[in-house]
Amino acid sequence: MSRVAKQPVALPLGVTATITAEAVTLKGAKGTLSVSLNGGVKVVQTAKNLELLYDASNRMQAGVTRAHLVNSVLGVSEGYECKLELVGVGYRAAVQGKALNLTLGFSHPVVVDMPDGITCEAPSQTEIVIKGSDKQRVGQLAAEIRGLRPPEPYKGKGVRYAGEKITLKEGKKK
Repeated sequence: MSRVAKQPVALPLGVTATITAEAVTLKGAKGTLSVSLNGGVKVVQTAKNLELLYDASNRMQAGVTRAHLVNSVLGVSEGYECKLELVGVGYRAAVQGKALNLTLGFSHPVVVDMPDGITCEAPSQTEIVIKGSDKQRVGQLAAEIRGLRPPEPYKGKGVRYAGEKITLKEGKKK
């Protein structure tokens, strides 16, 4: 049985929390995030921590709420980033304003608009770095970009996460 919700959530310097009955709003250097509170779970702020109060029937909701609070605190203080690599001849990425322009071997370029709160960089033509304060939104955008041309299993061409290992299949034998 997990006891995740019993641990307090530490608030680093520069992060402030505003607690209401239905949500906790966190403000930091990287932005503002809000975590909704489910029924039966309450958050109390002590000196430098957030503690959860709940009864035994809401233990799972308390653990999930604490995990969301930890992710949000880390997001508004340090932020999240996800790196993607383009593998293939002629596969390129370029940032133009708030849009990411990708050449992925199609007959047309693919343009991905960046949502609010998410920034994108292309340090080289074959690398993409997605940054933001919301872990879920950064990961979702990275998954959508990877889904445009996932790595194929024979040559490994496509968009992959940095450090992702693609197991290549053996080609057809005579």
